[in-house]
Amino acid sequence: MGSLLVRPKGFRVLLAITLFLLSAAAIYVASEYFVNGIEWLGRRLNLGATAVGSVLAAFGTALPESAVTFIAVVFGDTPAQKNVGVGAAMGGPLVLSTLAYAVVGLALVLDHGYLRRQTFGLQADCQRLSRDQAAFLGIFVFKVGLGLVAFALKPWLGVLFLLAYAVYVFVEIRDAHTATEEEALKPLKIRPRSPAPSLFWAALQSVAAMLVVAYASHVFVGQLEVIGEALDWSPQLVALILSPVATELPEIMNAVIWVRQGKERLALANISGSMMIQATIPSALGIFFTTWLFDPALILSGAVTMLAIVYVWGLFRRGAVNAHPLIAASGFYGVFALGVALWFT
Repeated sequence: MGSLLVRPKGFRVLLAITLFLLSAAAIYVASEYFVNGIEWLGRRLNLGATAVGSVLAAFGTALPESAVTFIAVVFGDTPAQKNVGVGAAMGGPLVLSTLAYAVVGLALVLDHGYLRRQTFGLQADCQRLSRDQAAFLGIFVFKVGLGLVAFALKPWLGVLFLLAYAVYVFVEIRDAHTATEEEALKPLKIRPRSPAPSLFWAALQSVAAMLVVAYASHVFVGQLEVIGEALDWSPQLVALILSPVATELPEIMNAVIWVRQGKERLALANISGSMMIQATIPSALGIFFTTWLFDPALILSGAVTMLAIVYVWGLFRRGAVNAHPLIAASGFYGVFALGVALWFT
């Protein structure tokens, strides 16, 4: 009788692992279509290369996570369900400021020979990136501070986060180059024989790829929950440690693809822009529709994120960033994961 009960569970875990791998592969392939389409979309909209990464690509990849927050905080029936949205609003910036930047450094190291680089230095606008980190840190400190206090007017302050993102987009587009650098772009994947695909085809490929990424990411997160149960991890542990990594996987995949193409400035701009979205739009939704009060795990998440941003800001402020110090940013996520694991065990 016992063996009959074990088999369904074992089959469920095997199916979860299979779907986990297939969804990860689907995210990577769809991300290749997305970055290819978004570059052509930026070219057709006459946007600068940095704005392509920080505004267009960031909005596309951050949209699924923002939708998760919206559904959780607006339609959640219980405080626990609403807290899922708050956790997503805090977990996204943590992953981006630690693991996503580390992935850029690691990808550059692994592809160093392929790219025929003489050093491990990143080719990026460090001054602009350091400015973005400083702006993000200011918004994030305010966001965490609101999570520590309760007062009647707090929900109205969510408007400030929406205004902050609007200002960020305005500045990014204003300060971008007048046009995307005339570097050779690979042919649009759905129109490989067209040397200059239209805005319609570029937008179609970008949106279709984004929808595939969103669905595959949803499947990916679901399998993590099943695998976490099989490992006897508590739901809180899975939600705090694994789920944020899964929801930020599109940005991480984009970073890997762009670094392999020698376009790390786009990878870094995508991460920076996604961080700004995560610091503002999901936060505004959480402040509008929840009490926005943090438990110890969320406070730890906020503290580690701030430390990671100060570290990355210091790297960019020096003006020359090497891949190896960027990889070290992953250590901050390790500190958070260890702290949460000790708390729930």
